[in-house]
Amino acid sequence: MASQDEQQQQQDPRIPKISSAIRVIPNFPKPGIMFQDITTLLLDTKAFSDTIDLFVERYKGQNISVVAGIEARGFIFGPPIALAIGAKFVPLRKPNKLPGEVISEEYSLEYGKDKMEMHVGAVQAGERALIIDDLVATGGTLSAAIRLLERVGVHIVECACVIELSGLK
Repeated sequence: MASQDEQQQQQDPRIPKISSAIRVIPNFPKPGIMFQDITTLLLDTKAFSDTIDLFVERYKGQNISVVAGIEARGFIFGPPIALAIGAKFVPLRKPNKLPGEVISEEYSLEYGKDKMEMHVGAVQAGERALIIDDLVATGGTLSAAIRLLERVGVHIVECACVIELSGLK
């Protein structure tokens, strides 16, 4: 898990089982990409439960009041973590997916730009947040999520991901 140090990852016997439950699909969605498919993790109830438990163990008792999930896979992991640690879940979405008033943050991708949005009033200044997603590659999406939440005065405790693609810039 990207949010934990390597020593703890190697010591926890659940990590190899979680890793082996994630299917890697070469050349998807285009040649040269090694797609990390979490749907196989979701089918393994023990590995999925262990994944949630590892996050809950790390963040319980840290006075986190917000778990912000990045669309779409952060929506899978975020709500059970939020419930278990007594926090609210706030979805961070792509443009034009949330009804009502939103604030947005633009960020760069390899192939252009995108935006992330959040409902106005979903979080309050001074709240403590955990940002969750399934995967961190270059960190661009997570950086946008951090900027979006910090703009309204939220303190980011940590960003957490199930998968880290090491070796990328």
